[in-house]
Parts: sequence; structure tokens; C-alpha cells
Amino acid sequence: MKKLISLAAVAAISMGQVAAVHALDLTAAVGRTGESTTTYRLGAQFDFNRSWFQTSIGRLTGYWDAGYTYWEGDETSSSHSISLAPVFVYEFNGGSVTPYLEAGIGIAAFENTEVENNDLGSSFQFEDRFGAGLRFAGGHEVGVRAIHYSNAGIKNPNDGIESYAVHYRASF
Repeated sequence: MKKLISLAAVAAISMGQVAAVHALDLTAAVGRTGESTTTYRLGAQFDFNRSWFQTSIGRLTGYWDAGYTYWEGDETSSSHSISLAPVFVYEFNGGSVTPYLEAGIGIAAFENTEVENNDLGSSFQFEDRFGAGLRFAGGHEVGVRAIHYSNAGIKNPNDGIESYAVHYRASF
């Protein structure tokens, strides 16, 4: 637990440094795992402020995502995790509503190595994600995401776990 708190402090300090340079967006998400455990996630995003491959169809852009997730369970199977990931987004051209697809691979740290009946093998995990959604002209966004956590075989067992969630994002 002390390692998790230390890692959270470092992430918070780092986010503060980035926030001074870039606009901050906040997200809230609610999801379910494959075993029907509810997940609650709060996140902060910092846009890359760059775009690539701009065409008449759309453009590639992205953001850094720092998140905290609570994995609901009974007293022995609930957990907390923090994560950091670069996420690439393909935005399709739109008017006041912009559809998008996103994908990213980052890192995460879990408080417990057992969540539900899954033995993660280590607190360190990779975070793989894929999502889709809509961005609105007022700086709001809604979407769905699938996020998978695994230690990529660094330590066995490596059961992994995933969360399927709906999210809301607001720009500040």
C-alpha cells in the first residue's frame, strides 16, 4: 500500500507540472468486469496539442491519461489502481459533434494482486485500451471503453482483468 501511495504522489506532482502547460480535462467512468464487478474510474487528461495525418475524413491526435480506478468487491476482493497512458485518437470530421476512435497502451499499479478470482501475479500491469465516442462543441464527450490489464507474462500467474465502461469527459 505504501508503494501505491508513493506512486500516486509522484503521478500527482507530475500531473501538476503538465497541467501548468496544457489544458486539463477530467473524466468519470462506470463499468463492469467480465465477472460483473463494478468499476469506478476518475481520470485527468492532457492533450498532446498536435495532430497528424489530417485529411478530409479526419485527423490523428491524442492525450495523456492519468487515472484512478476502484474495483468494487467484498472485503477481500476489492482493489484500487492508478494508471498512466498515452492514448491516440482518430477524430472524424464533424460539425458540432465529432465521432472518434481511441487506442492506447500504458502502465498501472494495483493495490492487490488478486481481483475477483483473477490472480494478476504482480502489482505492476500494462493497460491496453480501445474506445469510441462523441465529442461535442462545448468541450464535453461521452463514450465507451474496454480496458485490459495484464503483466504481459513478466510474473506468473498472469490472469489479467478487464473493465468495460461508459465515460463522460469535460474540458476546463
